[in-house]
Amino acid sequence: MYINSGYLNNSRLPFKDKSKPLIVGSCGTYRLRTKERLPTWRPRGRLDYQLLYVASGKTVFYFNGEPKEVAAGHMILFHPRQEQHYEYFAVDRPEVYWVHFTGSDVRNILRHYDIPLDRNVIYSGSSATYAYLFKEMINELQTCRTGYQELLEMYLRQIFLLVQRSWEERKPTVSSYLQEEIDYARKYFNEHYNEDISIEEYAQSRGMSVSWFLRNFKQMTMKSPMQYILAIRINNAVSLLETTDYNVTEISTIVGYENPLYFSRIFKKQKGVSPSEYRKMLQGEAIANSSNE
Repeated sequence: MYINSGYLNNSRLPFKDKSKPLIVGSCGTYRLRTKERLPTWRPRGRLDYQLLYVASGKTVFYFNGEPKEVAAGHMILFHPRQEQHYEYFAVDRPEVYWVHFTGSDVRNILRHYDIPLDRNVIYSGSSATYAYLFKEMINELQTCRTGYQELLEMYLRQIFLLVQRSWEERKPTVSSYLQEEIDYARKYFNEHYNEDISIEEYAQSRGMSVSWFLRNFKQMTMKSPMQYILAIRINNAVSLLETTDYNVTEISTIVGYENPLYFSRIFKKQKGVSPSEYRKMLQGEAIANSSNE
């Protein structure tokens, strides 16, 4: 069995605190491998909220006395004073993370992230990011470094946001296969935008027809693949013009254009001015700002 946890002010007592909108009181993780069974039963619940994330394996939770198996990729939300009854079994190889939190505006914060208040089991999807965020909260509670309470709130809000995203992307309007393929494509284009990308070859490499890929990519991103790649190239070119002294030819090569004249034409079409003119505008603004100081 593996356990690791951290507690605010090193106190294990549950508490209710309305001095801030959201306060993380404790966070931890269990990984059951050798111990046969680990039960938890709080008939009167706690004063604070509890959110548990099943990272792997499965667990058994009891709601109104009825057992319910909860598999990896789900979270369980308990409200203050709500009975908490659950068990982990080694045969199910569960790995679970948990966090207790309180505050003056918790319900509104949960609503903001579309976390349902009328159900206990919430689909979250499985992601290594969840484990990372929980581990960071544990570390902050154990080390209490400068600003740790603010970081704890930020990490917890990130978890809420990821749950919201997973819930939205699970809606039947978008199949999981389609979502995964478009996400993969976007990541690929972001990594290889400055290379010569053939959309036809890319689609074939993923086992998709070109027409299907083009249609669905545009439907989900509001851009064709080439428009998406172009936007990345121009945005990075703008960043280089603003933050470096590379000349236009160098920037053209960096963002994926071998011909600087062609790059300049494309840039002007997108921004209304050539790269050189854009840089002169920036320099003029910098001089004007310095003279006004």
